[in-house]
Amino acid sequence: MTIDWHSTPLSRDTPVDKAYKNTQRVRSFLIEQCGADFKFDRPFMAWIKDGRPKTMGDVADEWQRRKG
Repeated sequence: MTIDWHSTPLSRDTPVDKAYKNTQRVRSFLIEQCGADFKFDRPFMAWIKDGRPKTMGDVADEWQRRKG
């Protein structure tokens, strides 16, 4: 199943698929999970799209690990 990153409700269990996009919905989810200081940067975006299986919860946790 391909996720529509513009309209699908996101949760920590949402899998990151090959069609992943850094949409406003994704940004809002990550701000909710990580706080108002959340920002994308190139190394983090590359990590998200590296092809390894992960969920949006993993993405939020990784950002917090990198910034914490």
